[in-house]
Order: sequence, then structure tokens, then C-alpha cells
Amino acid sequence: MEKSQVGTTLTHHALVSQRAHAKRTGEQPAGDFSELLNQIAVAGKIISAEVNMAGLADILGVAGRTNVQGEEVMKLDVFANNTLVEVLRRSGHVCIMASEEVDDPIDVPAPHYPGKYAIAFDPLDGSSNIDVNVNIGTIFSIHRRRDPYGTRGKADDLLRPGSELAAAGYIIYGSSTMLVYSTGHGVHGFTLDPSIGEFLLSHEDITIPEKCGTYSVNEGNSSKWTPATQKFVEHVKAPDAGALSGMKSRYIGSLVADFHRNLLKGGIFLYPADAETGEGKLRLLYEAAPLAFIAKHAGGYASTGHDAILDIEPDGLHQRVPLIIGNRDAVELYERRVGDEKSGS
Repeated sequence: MEKSQVGTTLTHHALVSQRAHAKRTGEQPAGDFSELLNQIAVAGKIISAEVNMAGLADILGVAGRTNVQGEEVMKLDVFANNTLVEVLRRSGHVCIMASEEVDDPIDVPAPHYPGKYAIAFDPLDGSSNIDVNVNIGTIFSIHRRRDPYGTRGKADDLLRPGSELAAAGYIIYGSSTMLVYSTGHGVHGFTLDPSIGEFLLSHEDITIPEKCGTYSVNEGNSSKWTPATQKFVEHVKAPDAGALSGMKSRYIGSLVADFHRNLLKGGIFLYPADAETGEGKLRLLYEAAPLAFIAKHAGGYASTGHDAILDIEPDGLHQRVPLIIGNRDAVELYERRVGDEKSGS
């Protein structure tokens, strides 16, 4: 792809990327993906505006129901979910959707045209932090539908490993609003300029810094960790324990915010398996797989501790997994510690 210039919009960047993809594959560039990404950006702008009003408008607090995960749904969660569903349903580029807030797949009924993409999203990651003004975000992943000539999407279009993703990204709402995405050829970040209402290229070809300087984990859960996880955390925070030691703790408690910081600064995020159940907490389709895809194409890696996140075949829309993600050497060290524990060495 040609070198982008100052003032490059998200729409232009996506079009240029799509032309480059067409040139590599011999496909005819249709512009569908760039238009879909633009619609995601439109939804992000609407959500961003509402987030910025959160302290003034009656959108804080609980909406009076729980989601499929059994968690209380915040009012802003409902707004973000409804915004994404309606914008994407009308885009003409989506055949089926799945939301972290909704039990079943979300259909695209007539008269809306069923497009060639299936999309899964967490409409408002970190929503428990809304009331205290901590960064929150929207995470999304995009698959090409299996049957390009089908009239309606199917759950099978969504239940696929992250290695088959066409694209993934997130929008982070904070002191500025930023959209980060990848189609498998670099990771690029765009910051919303509210004066003109456009996402402008601000971080081109993001790569995770070589030095892994921070670890992000909720140490309040340490009693629930396996011995391997406990030993790994002890190692990375020890001041002089050799390679990958001496890291500083940086934990926000909002996945998209912790990941974003580590992506730009270098670090490892851990939400490991529970020692008793062996299960994780984060959702494969809505959180782990899309962020793993971005990490991979920024030079990083994501694992459950045993398996690469991108290789997991989903068994349901709301499957949960452990997530260890960030600098490749740090994640691989964690895998070795888990492997040593399993072998008894």
C-alpha cells in the first residue's frame, strides 16, 4: 500500500487497502469492505457522542435487566448495541450479526439487502467503568460469509476460528476517540477529529514495541490462579530475575484500554484460566479473537496458555476462554510455564 499522507481519512485508507488486496488476489475491487468499515465508524461516532454526554444525560446506571452472561446491562450498553445493530443492518453489507449482549444471532431481514459479511461485536467493552470515566470501547470482528450467493446469513458464518477473519478492530472512547483496525496487512489507528467529524490516520503500521515493559492482570484474583500463573507473575515483576523480569504493573480493568496501551507501549495482558474450573472469562468471538488478530498483525501473539487463540474452533456464540495477549516472547514464556506445570517439570 502506498505511504499515507497527513489528513488521510479512514474511508480513503480502507479504499486504498482494498485496491491493494484486489491487486494481490486478482479480485475485482468492489468497495464493500471500505463501505462496511465506514458504517462501523459512523456507529462509533454516534456512540462516542453519547459517551461524552454520559455525565450530563440520563444514560448512566443499570437498565434493569441482565445479558446472556448474567451481568447487569448498563443503559449505555443498550444504546451502543442498538446503534450498531441498526446502522449495520441498514448498511447492505452484513448478512448476520452477533452481539455480546444478545443470546442468539441477529438476522438481517427483508427489505434490507443481506451483504457478504458476518460481524460479531462487543458494543461497549468495559461498561462497568462508565460511572468513573475510565476508557471503554467497541470491539468488532468481520468474516466473509461462507456462501457468497446465499440470501441470508447463518450462525456458521460466525462460528469460525479467528484465523479466518477478514478484519478486526476496536474503537476506544477516552480523551480522544480512536479506531484501530487490521485486514491482515498491518494495523492502523485513526483518531476522530470532532471539528470535521472524520477519523484521520494518526498511527500507521502499528507494531508492538520490542520491549515488554508492563504486565496487566487483576492480582486480586491471584488466589484463583494456577501455580504456573502465580510463578509467571512473580517472575515478571521481580526486579532482577533475568529476561522478561522487572515489568511494571499497569491494570485498568477495561480490556480494550489495557490492550490498547500494551499495543502502543509494549506489554502483556492476562486473564488466565480459573484454577478450579480451568475456564476463562473473556468471550472468544467478541473479545479474544478480534484482539488476537490485531495483536498478530502488530507482531504480537495471543494464547489461552495452551492453544493459540486464533486456532480455536468456536463451539458457541458466547464461548469463554482464558486470554494471554501481548508481546510474543512474554506470551510464549507463559505457555512454557504452563507446559512445565503440566509435565511436572
